[in-house]
Amino acid sequence: MTVRPPGSFGHSDPTMSGLATLEYELMAERAYALGRHGAAVEQAIAALNEAERRGLPEIELERHCDAAAEAVWGLFVHRETCGLHNGEDVIKDYGIPGKVLARLGASPRHP
Repeated sequence: MTVRPPGSFGHSDPTMSGLATLEYELMAERAYALGRHGAAVEQAIAALNEAERRGLPEIELERHCDAAAEAVWGLFVHRETCGLHNGEDVIKDYGIPGKVLARLGASPRHP
């Protein structure tokens, strides 16, 4: 997806307007990627909650928890690269369980 600002923004210098357009497109891509990471977290947390609700075997719950931790880790890393450093709101908004948070950055226990 390409998003371009109106031509009336910025200076009349063509090199500056090209740079501004590039920065705008990069910012739009960062926002889009952040949204994809957020959707992945929502799906992983929902799958974990569903697995718990269905009473799946412990090994399956562990795999769902590992998958959720990986998705959350990706979201946190991406947020950091965007300059967003406060994760407390994310934890609350997505309802990330403590058992998932405890696994952030760790390798999965089960192959």
